[in-house]
Amino acid sequence: MTTTIRDERPDTDELVVLYDAVGWTAYTQDPAALTAAIVGSHRVLTARDDAGHLLGLVRTVSDGVTIVYVQDLLVVPSAHRSGVGSALLGAVLDRYAGVRQTVLLTDDEPGQRAFYESRGFVEAHDVEPQPLRSFVLLR
Repeated sequence: MTTTIRDERPDTDELVVLYDAVGWTAYTQDPAALTAAIVGSHRVLTARDDAGHLLGLVRTVSDGVTIVYVQDLLVVPSAHRSGVGSALLGAVLDRYAGVRQTVLLTDDEPGQRAFYESRGFVEAHDVEPQPLRSFVLLR
């Protein structure tokens, strides 16, 4: 299977199927809001198979100069551990190579930590020479 990474914004139906597939139902309860979030993102990259099926997506919020926030990185379960997530994250890191800070927030799950650390990410409290703090307000 060949995976193609593209700059594109999928339609609402594809988004709902993808986000539902990974259990992110907080997003799919309001499809219009999900679509608006995708449209308002700085960049959206998709991964598709040879038949054009949506395998995954990464989206960012950024000023394009000093910071990029990786908001969502998701891959359909059938394509987990196939390199799709790595390809999407690699494509984002390439496109923002000149941006000083790349930030993301993820679940506290060992596989997530291992994945992001393998790409050079460090938890905020482990940053050298001085640790950082991160804060979040969820509503």
